[in-house]
Amino acid sequence: MDFQSANTFNDHSYPKPLEIICYLSEQCAEKMLKGFLVANTINPPRTHDLPILCDMCIEIDVRFNELFDICEFFTLYGVQAKYPSELEIINDDVNKAIKYIHDVLKFFRNNGLLET
Repeated sequence: MDFQSANTFNDHSYPKPLEIICYLSEQCAEKMLKGFLVANTINPPRTHDLPILCDMCIEIDVRFNELFDICEFFTLYGVQAKYPSELEIINDDVNKAIKYIHDVLKFFRNNGLLET
């Protein structure tokens, strides 16, 4: 639902809710990582720090190294985009968030970690 909502907001909203699109994209990536951990009988920590979650996934499957840079990008949007702050999100951030969440889903599909 986060993935679909981010894409719908990106494709059909004017003005685009930039912060929400980035936040929803981060949430999708976070849930994918945590789902992988749960599927491997690991209780994920209560964190929005995607590099920490990615490192935990890498301990199980080194292919997750491919996602580390994307996880670093998304971490900024996990909490800060939800609350008023000095975070200035621009259209380029949204474009990257949408591309990266597609990359995360592609990674999971290509590695047999997600049913289509």
